[in-house]
Amino acid sequence: MIGLAAGLHATGRPVNLLFIMTDQQRWDAMSCAGNSVIKTPNLDRLAREGARFTNFYSSFPTCAPARTTMLTGHSIEFTKVRGNADVARPDVPKLPTFDQILLQNGYRGEYHGKWHSPYSFAAGYTQPVRWLNARGAPAGADARSGSEADAYRKYLQAHVPPRDPRPGELLSRNGIYMPVPLDAGFGKAAAAAAAGTTGDDDAAEAQAYGRLDVPVAHTHTAWTAGEGLAAMERLKGGPFTLTISIGPPHPPMVVPDPYFSLYPPASIPIPASIDDPLTNSPYAANKAVKSDRYRNRDNIRQMASIYYGMVTEVDDWVGRILRRLDELGLADHTLVIFTSDHGEMLGEHGMQGKGLFYQGAVHIPLLMRLPGMIPAGKVVSAPTAQIDLFATILDYCGLPAHASQGRSLRPLIAGQDDGRDRVAIAENAKPGEPGFMVFDGRWKLLFGRTADAASLDALFDLKSDPHELNNLIGRNPDRAKFRPEAERLKRRLVAWLEQTGSPLLATVKARPAVAMTIHSPAKKGKRKNK
Repeated sequence: MIGLAAGLHATGRPVNLLFIMTDQQRWDAMSCAGNSVIKTPNLDRLAREGARFTNFYSSFPTCAPARTTMLTGHSIEFTKVRGNADVARPDVPKLPTFDQILLQNGYRGEYHGKWHSPYSFAAGYTQPVRWLNARGAPAGADARSGSEADAYRKYLQAHVPPRDPRPGELLSRNGIYMPVPLDAGFGKAAAAAAAGTTGDDDAAEAQAYGRLDVPVAHTHTAWTAGEGLAAMERLKGGPFTLTISIGPPHPPMVVPDPYFSLYPPASIPIPASIDDPLTNSPYAANKAVKSDRYRNRDNIRQMASIYYGMVTEVDDWVGRILRRLDELGLADHTLVIFTSDHGEMLGEHGMQGKGLFYQGAVHIPLLMRLPGMIPAGKVVSAPTAQIDLFATILDYCGLPAHASQGRSLRPLIAGQDDGRDRVAIAENAKPGEPGFMVFDGRWKLLFGRTADAASLDALFDLKSDPHELNNLIGRNPDRAKFRPEAERLKRRLVAWLEQTGSPLLATVKARPAVAMTIHSPAKKGKRKNK
């Protein structure tokens, strides 16, 4: 067993890994992060008994690229996963994941829940991993596995008596639900609203909001967590690596009572930026702002109420998982990590969803616990990102460093690194929008992906402008005053691109930190820089 001696915990046993991940959970959707509405006692317990990172960022605020970066410790230019569709690319490089390295060094491991990365990265687990949906098996898929979407449908059919939607009800991939007015199918007949939907229509599911008519014991969250608990029983002899990848609070935003009614909408504050006119925003043309539905205060309160209910359901299951870890005598030598792939705008800037560099979409939670190695109650404020998790996991498990583009977070936790030389960098590949985000703990630069990219650059001072309403560059007539800060962050970006060997280094380096002439895309003019 290569590496296990080096990875022994003070208890004399190897360090296990329990990786719990949600989908689309904002950094502040936890009471330990200062949210005064939501109650998350079990996530709070993890923070109290371990470390909480207050400035942890998605390396790419979209599902597949973020998840692939976490698994491999490499950026999108090296994984070639620049969007969700790229999970099917035939030319994905043969980069090892942290799990594959652990499995090659004496660990047993399972992965349960949402898999949204190239399927080649799922090789090596003790049991086959389900692929994401029913659109067809990806290359290299294990025929015994099947898709997660099909498996949950079959589970529901076996445990919840099937019925047709009643008047007013609609059908989502997670079951029958009663929509609220924000729902795109509200007021439509169920058959019309569901026409052409097989449970894999992400566009339709992204607009689903309501009260789910599925018993709490059989929701998608309960099913995934239950599979994870069963895996823990199989793996308890250790050493093991176990991922429990929970789909919510990702859409469809449907949840049963008591969670649906847990947070009265009237008790939920309205985002300070909901009325942002976006006059100097890189996202003024983004499709997420074309509907007034997400600028309607009643809609956003109801949306947040459902979203918080979904997170609280997750929290309850995290509590059960942690209790079972205690009962099995595994907690003292198991590294528990809780995080998400990206966040959710939740009405900020009048937006919904992900894929942006605004805080709501890119700033995510990270909690880590390992008794005896991670101090209880540790708070790390240094800017960090998902690309760092690969090196961190191998570090705590005692395995030699493996080639990656991130840095272990262990020195930050141990107080051996003050974080002053760290920045969080995120990427995006959508044309017309910033390709990079650089955040140093106060200042955030959104920067073009190439020298001549038509996207508008942005600079925010989160100390004086935490809601990101004042872009200090872009079309700001006083943008030249902020050139020093923009140039400083650009240098940090260029250094990172150079360090990682990015093919974009030269073209990003050639882009001015602050453009002196801006032409509006509405006039079909090309961006000109002086």
